[in-house]
Amino acid sequence: MVKKSEPGVSRSERISDVGLDRLEKQLESGVNISSAVLAQWIKRYGDSARRIIKKHHCYKEAFDRIK
Repeated sequence: MVKKSEPGVSRSERISDVGLDRLEKQLESGVNISSAVLAQWIKRYGDSARRIIKKHHCYKEAFDRIK
């Protein structure tokens, strides 16, 4: 039996450099990402996402409270 692939990105791929690359590309392309979504990136990826978001001038002081 052949395993049928599922659409989307697996959790293990989201929690990796691939996910951070996706964030970087989205911000580079000028996509308007809401603060709530950026906060989720920080919760999931921590300081790595924080650095990318700051690099693209989308960081807000409220993100400092996210652990």
